Amino acid sequence: MSTRIAFLKGHGTENDFVIVPDPENAIDLPPAAAAALCDRRAGIGGDGLLHVVRSAAHPEAKEMAAEAEWFMDYRNGDGSVAEMCGNGVRVFARYLQRAGYATEGDLAVATRGGVKTVHLAKNGDVTVGMGRALLPEGDVEVSVGERSWPARNVNMGNPHAVAFVADLDHAGDLYSPPPFRPATAYPDGVNVEFVVDRGPRHVAMRVHERGSGETRSCGTGACAVAVATARRDGADPAVTGTPVTYTVDVPGGTLVITEHPDGEIEMTGPAVIVAEGEFDTEWLGGVLV
Repeated sequence: MSTRIAFLKGHGTENDFVIVPDPENAIDLPPAAAAALCDRRAGIGGDGLLHVVRSAAHPEAKEMAAEAEWFMDYRNGDGSVAEMCGNGVRVFARYLQRAGYATEGDLAVATRGGVKTVHLAKNGDVTVGMGRALLPEGDVEVSVGERSWPARNVNMGNPHAVAFVADLDHAGDLYSPPPFRPATAYPDGVNVEFVVDRGPRHVAMRVHERGSGETRSCGTGACAVAVATARRDGADPAVTGTPVTYTVDVPGGTLVITEHPDGEIEMTGPAVIVAEGEFDTEWLGGVLV
């Protein structure tokens, strides 16, 4: 017997997501189901899936329920689980606002990377408190074809390797994960950002996201890029006591990243719901056979 399940489609700077509202965590979404829904030719299509669940109803989020009513159960486009997705949090918050679960102002969202504070502004922008960056020690190198670059290891709740290049085309097609070394630096894989300068405190980037390939935007990646660029430029808010802000252009738009003296990082950008509909579990079951 088939059942119709509601979904929405949204994007943040063209990093797009299938949204499945499921407050009581009643819908089984194994990795293959998430991948099928995100398939751009045979499914709905998206860089990832946002499974919207009340924190109290999800075993991975119960301990965060007192701080955040809603849990973003995020999956990459290949169905694998990810710790965090900055653009996804903004779209997640926009959905909650659209559904009447949130209003303009501040909102807490539980993620596998911890509880994130979100601000829904009147002008339509969404600001997310992304937490602090960790800068693991050790040299890292990434490569594409015959070219190699040193990369800054930045962890934003998920791992990033940030490489500064002369031309974004040097990143290649980014269909496959760029090789990195040493292999021990990222035992679970890594998001790789390639960065060029555009002006004072203004950069542009391309990214290969773990489990998704090249995406039009990556929120945690933009934060990692801003931090790596600030350190390259000799700017450390913890030392100067002054916030530092970078504009980060991604293929899908622009994000504004601010790092504060206490290490907290805020990301501001748009979040848009573009469609809603239903999918049939009979179709999904057929895909999973």
